[in-house]
Amino acid sequence: MANPTFITCAVTGNQTTRAQTPNLPVTPNEIAEACLSAAEAGAAVTHIHVRDPESGVPSMKLEYYADVVAQIRRANPALIINLTTGPGGRYQPSAEDPRIPGPRTTLTTAEKRVAHISAIRPDIATLDLNTMLSGAEVVINAPDSVRKMAAAMHAAGVLPELELFDSGDINFANDLIRDGSLSAKPLCSIVMGVKYGFKPSPETLFYARGLLPEGAIWTGFGTGRMAFPMVAQSFLAGGSVRVGLEDAVYLSAGELAPSNEAMVVKARRIVEDLGGVIASSQEVRALLKLPASNAAR
Repeated sequence: MANPTFITCAVTGNQTTRAQTPNLPVTPNEIAEACLSAAEAGAAVTHIHVRDPESGVPSMKLEYYADVVAQIRRANPALIINLTTGPGGRYQPSAEDPRIPGPRTTLTTAEKRVAHISAIRPDIATLDLNTMLSGAEVVINAPDSVRKMAAAMHAAGVLPELELFDSGDINFANDLIRDGSLSAKPLCSIVMGVKYGFKPSPETLFYARGLLPEGAIWTGFGTGRMAFPMVAQSFLAGGSVRVGLEDAVYLSAGELAPSNEAMVVKARRIVEDLGGVIASSQEVRALLKLPASNAAR
């Protein structure tokens, strides 16, 4: 029997700015409200980055994560909380000497990248397996660092979601399962549309799906103008779906999405119009073998 289809909403991300859309949630209150509204619209999972509430720039501060998560747990204990560990992996070579980091470098230790995971113990934490070009910079997720983050997630009782940006990332995932760093039948996301990574197309999705670890539960999603086409394609290929202002800012051509909630409404309509049924948070908790509620975590 096929796994149920669920919606993940990625509400703010690390790259989207208020210059691109004034509707981007930035403060802890705005981010929590965006997650809760997305859940009302049908999202079973909310994927969360945090921002400095004054400047709007990405942040790794524990206090912001703790504030957002506490608000969600009070209001909707069933909603599945997925926190990022992506920040802290970027390296910008300086113009004078590539061995010296430039001002956009965030590269830090594995321990710092998962400190909020160990402290807050969300249901899920993303685990990026990509080392790749990103604009003028490089994202670095070295094997030793990934293994340390995976071990910290395991110690905290948190389920990793493997973020897969290209075929080599999936090969890496399979090696991590073989050596015991990750459990079998993992939760995976096939990320399409990041430049120099997977191209958002049906051919790419079927290729990536065929490489996934045996028994993987997976979501496929696209960025930019391919966000909603890939909702349909991922569902048709047997996966779950993801939308949100992290991945795209338009609801349709020329129309800015007024909210994350509106993006979830459209994604749900696409899946249901194709004959699908959207799973609830409790159904997804059962599928992923998560506790029935996050309130006590």
